[in-house]
Amino acid sequence: MKKLYCFDFDGTLTYKDTMFLFLKFYNRRKFYFSFVKHVPLFILLKINLLEAEKVKRSFISSVLKGETKNRIQQQAHLFFQKYYPELIRRNALDFISGMDREKVESLIVTASLDLWVQPFADHFGMKLLATNAEFKDDIFTGNFVGINCNGDEKVNRILEEIKDKQFDKTIAFGDTKADQAMLNWADESHFRFFH
Repeated sequence: MKKLYCFDFDGTLTYKDTMFLFLKFYNRRKFYFSFVKHVPLFILLKINLLEAEKVKRSFISSVLKGETKNRIQQQAHLFFQKYYPELIRRNALDFISGMDREKVESLIVTASLDLWVQPFADHFGMKLLATNAEFKDDIFTGNFVGINCNGDEKVNRILEEIKDKQFDKTIAFGDTKADQAMLNWADESHFRFFH
């Protein structure tokens, strides 16, 4: 029986959100300066007067725009080395290590940027479907390629990834309403399964 597992990353596999953690790790001074500058936007976001994607793009851009792909990837590997495995939920680690790789294909499907989640996906031997950072001449533009991998877009990305494959069962794991579309789409869904 061939199964497809679709895992959200932040909060589902991890104990905490990784965006703030990575950006602070990357450049602590720039992170705090940008955070203070973005407080009014965070407030507007909280009361639903701004789109999450715009605030997210602005904040990430304020820390990483103009950085080289090579440097970001190096820092992402150092970030992985520092925070793995303590960042990953113990139950999730046990579950992933117990999966029968011959009968299972697995995806990490996350709104987080591919930049810092890729080393985790590589370590787990999973394909990463994420919000993708845009580079021009190997310099981060501060923009995303396509749209934020969130809500319905998670399902769109999964369908695009598996279009020529067949599975007997699709199983999704999430922890917030941003994962609801993916949970509704799957044959079997688990909400906060590893908590």
